[in-house]
Amino acid sequence: MTGQDWIEKDFYAALGVPKDADDAAIKKAYRKLARTYHPDQNQGDAKAEAKFKEIGEAYAVLSDPEQRQQYDAIRAMAGGGARFSAGAGGPAGGAGGFEDIFGGMFGGGGGGGGRVRYSTQTGGGGGFEDILGSMFGGGGGQTGFRPNAGYQRPQPGADVHSSATLGFRPAVEGSTVNVTTEGRTITARIPAGVRDGQKIRLRGKGRPGVAGGPPGDLVITVHVTPHPVFSVDEKHNLRLTVPVTFAEAALGSTIEVPTLDGKPVKVKVPAGTPSGRTLRVKGKGVKTAKATGDLLVTIQVVVPQKLSKTAKEAVEALAAATDGEGDVRSDVFARAAD
Repeated sequence: MTGQDWIEKDFYAALGVPKDADDAAIKKAYRKLARTYHPDQNQGDAKAEAKFKEIGEAYAVLSDPEQRQQYDAIRAMAGGGARFSAGAGGPAGGAGGFEDIFGGMFGGGGGGGGRVRYSTQTGGGGGFEDILGSMFGGGGGQTGFRPNAGYQRPQPGADVHSSATLGFRPAVEGSTVNVTTEGRTITARIPAGVRDGQKIRLRGKGRPGVAGGPPGDLVITVHVTPHPVFSVDEKHNLRLTVPVTFAEAALGSTIEVPTLDGKPVKVKVPAGTPSGRTLRVKGKGVKTAKATGDLLVTIQVVVPQKLSKTAKEAVEALAAATDGEGDVRSDVFARAAD
């Protein structure tokens, strides 16, 4: 659509609304007319198809505040829709006409003499559409004035998504990865303590913005290879399960457990520790820039698969000695009855 189209076409009349109609009235009018003239409802009707296109063009301009403002300004200067062409002569009326306005703006004389006349032809530079294009931000030359291309709002670039796989230790300690996306290779720093499935956002590393808008981000989904012994929770605690013998759990003991740095630490197992209890070693978890987690040791009491004669006699003696101390499953039945 050219600048001349904006001068000649009355979009308000096309939608049947007054020039001061608000957005709600314009939208309501468009929806009503669109239902009436929609091609699905008027198959083979060329007039209905043309009308549907006309109201679509009108709504596209009037529903956009900036385009509507430009349209109103151009129509006001053009006096409501007269076509202006190049050539000598023409009526020499009073001041205030469309050509007088442009004459005054660009150095031409006012009144009845020596008017500057502007052509709407799209051949050489300096035509009517070129002038309007320069006024409202459009391109000059032979492209003509295009309302939709006159001004483009800055828009941020789109985010780009990628993924990276790390071993457990590099994920805990922090690492760098090279991510190739859309023909670019980007080196990304992965912070210490990243968890499986966590997303790392690199600001400004996505697609470039439009019309001066900021670039998007690069979002990396990190996949962490499981470790056979350790795991990490959301609080940066390092977790592992350690087996102990029945005697160690029943009588109490001090055991050594591994750590991620290879230096074992001693952990005290209190007497009577049941299987599944978790013991905490402060400050031996994952170290991040903000905090350091703990080492959480879950106890697993190992029951011997085979007993020697002596061991069996000892267990039988223990069973006899502890008989009558209460039913260890009574609480289960009580809770099951709730």
